[in-house]
Amino acid sequence: MPDSAPPATSIFAALPADLSEQLFRRVHRIRLKADHMLFFAGDPGDGCYRIDEGLLKVTVGSASGAERIVAILGPGEMVGELAMIDGLPRSTSVGAIRDSVVSFISRADFQSVAERSPDIFRHIALMLAERLRNANAVVAAASFLSLKGRVARALLSLADAFGRDVGSGRTVIRHKISQSDLAAMVGIARENVSRILNDWKRLGLISQLSGYYCVEKSAELAREAQL
Repeated sequence: MPDSAPPATSIFAALPADLSEQLFRRVHRIRLKADHMLFFAGDPGDGCYRIDEGLLKVTVGSASGAERIVAILGPGEMVGELAMIDGLPRSTSVGAIRDSVVSFISRADFQSVAERSPDIFRHIALMLAERLRNANAVVAAASFLSLKGRVARALLSLADAFGRDVGSGRTVIRHKISQSDLAAMVGIARENVSRILNDWKRLGLISQLSGYYCVEKSAELAREAQL
């Protein structure tokens, strides 16, 4: 599956085209290499970013250095939008999973656009509500699902966001996701993720080709992911 595949459908609703054009009319484009950080938790909240190419992960960390991925975002999505509203320091860290390009808009430019088009706050509120719902689902999964259920939920979420139906009920996830990233998404050890994925490969629930995961039997994974 080539890395030049068309952008995946966003996990969260994107801004309407007219508002996006206004908001990102004067932007500073930034290129990020894979594994490089866009910003860290605690950095100044000086603006937000739109993902133009690539894949970013939003993470929180513990004092011991453990990392938890709270979201994986693709082209068309926004990150850092809380800073546009309250101007407080970043609450999460954001880094590139693969080579990426983002467009930055300052908080001052956002406020200028919002004065002319206050409806932008409604759209941002919808995005934040969507992310809060997703966060609630993550908490519920971590509290009530088995390890297999949590991995199944993560794979199905990625397939829904970045998948392409290739026929016969098979869905290819169009971005390479490492076992370490999957482990950080579900909050379990990478070794457990590896064991679960290998079991599912033997059972034909998933397959993998050149680093791309393919969901072969989504209905069976969905049963694992049921609360």
